[in-house]
Parts: sequence; structure tokens; C-alpha cells
Amino acid sequence: MSEHKEKQQKILSFLDQHNLDALLMLRASSFAWATCGSSSYINTASSEGLASLLVTRNDHYLITTNIEAPRYEKEEKLSNQGWKLYVTPWHKTINAVADLAKGMRLGADENFPGSVDLSGELARFRSVLSSEEQGRFRELSRLSAQAMNEAMHGIQPGMTEYQIAGLLAGASEKRGVQAIVNLIATDERIYNYRHPLPTSKKMEKYAMVVMCGRKWGLVCSLTRLVHFGAMPADLRRKMEAVARIDAAIIHATRPGKRIDTVFGKAVDAYTEAGFPDEWKLHHQGGPAGFEAREFLATPESRDMVSAGQTYAWNPSITGVKSEDTILVGEEGNEVLTEMVGWPELRVVIEGHEYMRPIVLENR
Repeated sequence: MSEHKEKQQKILSFLDQHNLDALLMLRASSFAWATCGSSSYINTASSEGLASLLVTRNDHYLITTNIEAPRYEKEEKLSNQGWKLYVTPWHKTINAVADLAKGMRLGADENFPGSVDLSGELARFRSVLSSEEQGRFRELSRLSAQAMNEAMHGIQPGMTEYQIAGLLAGASEKRGVQAIVNLIATDERIYNYRHPLPTSKKMEKYAMVVMCGRKWGLVCSLTRLVHFGAMPADLRRKMEAVARIDAAIIHATRPGKRIDTVFGKAVDAYTEAGFPDEWKLHHQGGPAGFEAREFLATPESRDMVSAGQTYAWNPSITGVKSEDTILVGEEGNEVLTEMVGWPELRVVIEGHEYMRPIVLENR
């Protein structure tokens, strides 16, 4: 069975599960999932694209305007997947959903008038990746790691955070990856902000670079840090501590485990490392996929970890952070965003070895 046909069968079973007649997908992430990697966005900052998908019991439609339709037909070749294009003039207001789904019980991937909001359920549904998606995710992660490595080795004291962000954006785009999250902090800003948008501040000694890379609709996440000159002992202690915490979370993320149990292991690891309250200062990540996080893990999360899911955990202690994206396998977890040659700390937990990235020191 082709990947697309398998997706269509999954959607029909999803409709059965929720006693619905049709599913409307407006978000760019849902569009990419259902079309096996195509793009509906034009503005990368928007969660919705300029095309939507409507799947009924008998048909599946791609709804868009005459501006976008040629690309979907000629480049994306979505007609070959069986999508029926419903094309409206860009300058007219036409309620295509009302026309195509009249009288149907409708679900949607967000709050849409007259529909059941299934955004959370659909995020969980698409978080388990097919074998084809896993292959694409590996390639995305490999390219993202290469881009991060190139950017990190290009950083020099005196650069502004904007310039560092430009290094990452350039290294990503030339590999066909969009850095949809490109966060940069240098020196004291690393200690002050967990989500540091880049500024005109010039780097002195220390930089943190955070990336969420997107390709084929899939999104991986990773963070790296570089320090010029001798690294303070306190910073080294924190970096090794957060690396051990990260290893403990990865070790706990296994099929059949509940996410609240994994989260509890993270809290325990923070306490054992001597930083019991740091987890409260920033989220710890969660399942990835077609969003940077399909949903965030919390101490109350009852969802189960499944093989085929990807997770981007991001434990942090003020001044340091550890983040990679992993694929949960039946036999073990695979670090997808590993960077060859990057300095690492070896952590052994219950006989299992984990290599976690630490600060790159440039002396």
C-alpha cells in the first residue's frame, strides 16, 4: 500500500473513532502530514497555509485559489495522489467547505465554525511516524545537524546575535531546511532568557544557538553552545549536570511508558544533579513530528510513548541547555540530530551508554 493510501485509511478510521463524516485540515502541519510532505504555507510565520484539505467518506479535496493551484498540480503533483482540486478565484469569497461538506458531521484540526475541534487528537494521531516519514525525518535531522555544525564553527567574538542567526539561516536554507525557530543568546542573555530572540548585542565569550528545522513538513530541534577562552568551573558543572539529566530523560522514553512517568524521571534527575527547581523555569519538550512539539509534556500527561514517535527533550539549567531530537525504536532510541565531532559527555544508565553534547570550547 502506498503511503498516501495508508494515510487515507488512517483518516477514515479516525472519522469512525469520532463518529464524523468529514475531516477538515487547515494547518500547514496537517497538510504536510496528509499529503506526505507537501507545503501549503507561503508565510512561514503562519500556522495556516493557503490551501486546506477536506476528507469525506467518499472523496478527498484540496481547496485553494487560482494563485496556488498550478504549483500543487505541476510541482507537488497532488492530483496523482487522488486529491480533487477545488479552485476558487482569489478575489471572491466562496465557502468551499459549506459546499462540499453540507449536512456532514465535520471535525477540524482547529476551532472552525460548525465543526468539532480535534486539534489535540490529530496532533497525537500524526505523532506516530510511518516508515517513510521516519526516513525523511532522518534526512531532515542530518541536514539540520550539518547546518548547526557549520554555523557554530563560524561564530567569532564580536559578532552580533543577528549575524549568528544569519549564519544558521544561511547554512540551513542552502541545505533545503528552514530554520523556523532561530534563537540566539550570548553571554549574560543566556542566563536571563529561555527563549532569546536575536538582538544587536555583540558576543564576548559565550553563545547559545537554538534551532527548529523544517523540511517536508517535519520539524526537528537541537541546541548547541560555544565558549571562547577558559570555561568557568560553575558553567562546566552545570553543563555536565544538564547532559546527565538529558540522558536520564532519553533513557526513560521507551514504548509503553506514560509521559508523566518520563517527566517524573526528569524531575528526579534534576534533584539528583543538585538543581531541584530548575525544571519549573522552562518546559522540558515533548513529542515532535509535524510541529516543533506536537504537544508539551507535563507532570499530568497521560499519553503513552510509542515506537515510531520522535521526541525533542530540552532540559535546561540557568546558563546551559541540552537538546536533540530522538526517534523511539522498538529496541532502542536513536539520536537523529547527532553532530559528528562535537564534544560529548558519556553517561551510563543501567548499562546503557548515552553520549550527550556539551559546550564547544574554543581556546
